[in-house]
Amino acid sequence: MPTLKMRAPTAAFFCALACLASGASPTQLPAQSPVAAPAGSPPNQLTPPQPGFSFPDKQTFTYAVDWRVFPAGIAVIHFQSQGDNEQISASAQTSGAINLIFHVDDRFQSMFDRQHGCSYQFNKQTVEGRRQIDATLRLDYAQSKAINDQKNLVNGQTRHVESPIHGCLTDLLTGIFYAASQPLQLGHNFVIPVFDAQHTIPVTMKVEAREEIKTPLGAFKTLRVQPTADAGVVKNRGDIWIWYTDDARHLPVQMRARLFWGTITFRLTGNENK
Repeated sequence: MPTLKMRAPTAAFFCALACLASGASPTQLPAQSPVAAPAGSPPNQLTPPQPGFSFPDKQTFTYAVDWRVFPAGIAVIHFQSQGDNEQISASAQTSGAINLIFHVDDRFQSMFDRQHGCSYQFNKQTVEGRRQIDATLRLDYAQSKAINDQKNLVNGQTRHVESPIHGCLTDLLTGIFYAASQPLQLGHNFVIPVFDAQHTIPVTMKVEAREEIKTPLGAFKTLRVQPTADAGVVKNRGDIWIWYTDDARHLPVQMRARLFWGTITFRLTGNENK
């Protein structure tokens, strides 16, 4: 199976993080306090989380990953509060026969402001076949710029890129959970500004339907949401859906990417307070 195809499970979930030039481990956040825009703000501003919404804290979500009908791996996402900020740590590893064809062991970290949703830092350490990347994205709101540093651990090549930014933005990992902080209403679309590939990309979240989803943890009443965009990694990657619980928590219990070479599905198998 071609390498590009096997990289897509990671790319499709965590919204194609493998395509971003970012990574490494979290460092202390800069002293800055970007102010998120109010409701009805332009696409380059995040609307703050709805009043009363709480992001998970000290919680670990485990997902079984299937490619077509075959088990392909496991993904684990952990939330940990740090003062006024929230850290998301995620990992994705292939398993079984898929692991023999193409080994993936990717780790991501994102730090964002709980009150406004603004991302400060997004990190990744990826091992995908022979490809090994260590990279960091920092969103410096005080200087209105995004700073990308990347190192290829195989050949030692490095890359440093700075890009202008405006307003409060999210990253590709945080965006999945930031969307849960918004009032998901059937038939209602909303736009979130995601920094991707050196640009701010407006991603439209379409709340399409109510569905009951069965997982190893039981049956959930959910709202099916489809992210779409006219640019960036979301565009031309096939169709992506996220099923959020139809309650105040809006937990993502299932995620799916339908690509030209097959379908990748993430199903929630564990939800632990730790």
